[in-house]
Amino acid sequence: MESYVVGVDIGGTGTKFGIVDKDGNVLFSSEMSTKKHLQVHTFIDELHEHLSEMIEKVGGYGRIKGIGIGAPNGNIYTGTIEYAPNLPWKGIIPFAKMVQDKFKVPVKLTNDANAAAVGEMMYGAAKGMKDFIMITLGTGVGSGIVANGQLIYGHDGFAGELGHTTIIPDGRLHPGTGKRGSLESYASATGVAQSAIEILETTDRPSSLRDIPKGALNSKAVFEAATKGDEVAKEVFAFTGKVLGMALANFVMFSSPEAIILFGGLTKAGDLILKPTREHLEANVIEIFQNKVKILVSHLKESDAAILGASALMWEL
Repeated sequence: MESYVVGVDIGGTGTKFGIVDKDGNVLFSSEMSTKKHLQVHTFIDELHEHLSEMIEKVGGYGRIKGIGIGAPNGNIYTGTIEYAPNLPWKGIIPFAKMVQDKFKVPVKLTNDANAAAVGEMMYGAAKGMKDFIMITLGTGVGSGIVANGQLIYGHDGFAGELGHTTIIPDGRLHPGTGKRGSLESYASATGVAQSAIEILETTDRPSSLRDIPKGALNSKAVFEAATKGDEVAKEVFAFTGKVLGMALANFVMFSSPEAIILFGGLTKAGDLILKPTREHLEANVIEIFQNKVKILVSHLKESDAAILGASALMWEL
């Protein structure tokens, strides 16, 4: 009798979940809001409601091997989500245990970008690669580092927070961490919107973005304006790519990956962001690293990749 696993990807804005078979086919999937749940238990209740319906469709809980979860600041060693700046729940949450108590099946939890890296390694652009870095560009910037075929977890389970490395000393304040100049404060969807707002507020340059109320200005609006040729919007992506490229140059010189795989909403901007990213990566690495590292965009369907990665945690057991 075939067994299945559940994959859950928790993001700062929304949560995706689905049921996956051994070959990496996502049989059923859906999503729900993360940010409307100020209490973690109401979030788990809603997740249980949605997933129970799906699980019935594949023959009930007896067919479910377990639930794999990718979450910001998720710790694979302890099953906790700890001090996640982009989630509504603060402090240390014993999330895996809470889900296990509710669903009565084994649960494994890790950082969301690590889950995406496992998904890429098993089913995606990194198939067959032993050394690569996964960068997720969403509400925040996450990363999963694979070296010698293994994910780097570090001694406490939190290795690979490349989004919080300082790229511009004394730069932009990150409201979630209180630190300045991190990659995440520039190269996330939130950072793109912030860069646009800064240009609009400090210059009088004409831009269609001026017609959008500040609270409604998001990375999608900036992307749409850039594709229509808006100069301010194009400059925002050029700047974002520059910061990302500088950061990636540092990461390349640290672990010499075969490829950097970009995943998440911002990659939809295509060459608007990829071209300056490649350019500034090459400009900032020393000669021995030049023209060696591929920058790839994940070719897993965005909604599936995170679910696949999270579910892959359970197949590994």
